[in-house]
Amino acid sequence: MLELTYADGSLRLFDMKPLIAMKPWLALRSEILFKQVKADSDTVIWPGELDIAPETLWLDSVPLSVAAPAH
Repeated sequence: MLELTYADGSLRLFDMKPLIAMKPWLALRSEILFKQVKADSDTVIWPGELDIAPETLWLDSVPLSVAAPAH
């Protein structure tokens, strides 16, 4: 799962499981490689020129609700 934070402050959750079952993302099954994710402009990237289209990240993710702090 990727937790995404957008410039407008919205938080979304992207399920990577379907994607890492296909080429070229099979290598991301390695936890070591998966954790090397970096934000790059409007998407995320990994070593080896692996990335995900920003539209895919937005359209295939779900809003993440953040619980309000307890008072």
